[in-house]
Amino acid sequence: MNRYLLGFSAGFLAVLCFHQPVVGLLHAYGVVPFAPYSTQAVAPLGVPAWFSASFWGGVWGLVMIAICSARKVNILSWWQSGLFGGIALTLVAMLVVFPLKGRGINLAIFPIGFLVNGAWGLGTWVLLRAWQPAGK
Repeated sequence: MNRYLLGFSAGFLAVLCFHQPVVGLLHAYGVVPFAPYSTQAVAPLGVPAWFSASFWGGVWGLVMIAICSARKVNILSWWQSGLFGGIALTLVAMLVVFPLKGRGINLAIFPIGFLVNGAWGLGTWVLLRAWQPAGK
C-alpha cells in the first residue's frame, strides 16, 4: 500500500515540479497559448486547473506503479518512464479526454503533449528514485 501512496505522491508532485515548468517554457516561447499553474476552475468540481492536473498526475503515478508491479520491477528506467508519460498520457488526452470535452483530435499537438507529459514521466521517476529506500 505504501508503494502506491508513493506513486500517487510522485505523480502529483511531478506535475508541479516538471510538467508545469515545461508548459511555462513552451508558453514563454509562444508554442502554447496557456500559462502554467492556472487557477481557472475546471469542471466538474470547480477546482483550479493546476490541482486537477496534479490529481490526474497522481492517478497516472498509480498506473505507473501498477505497471512496475506487473512487470516485477521496482521502478521503470528513466527512459521508459519518459516514454510512458510522453506516449500513454498524450494518447489518452488526445483520444479520450479531448473528445469528451468537445475538442477534436489534432495529431499536430502530439509533439507538445509528448514533451510536457514526458517531463511528467521523468519527474515521476526522479521522485520515486529519490524516495526509494537505500539498497534497492
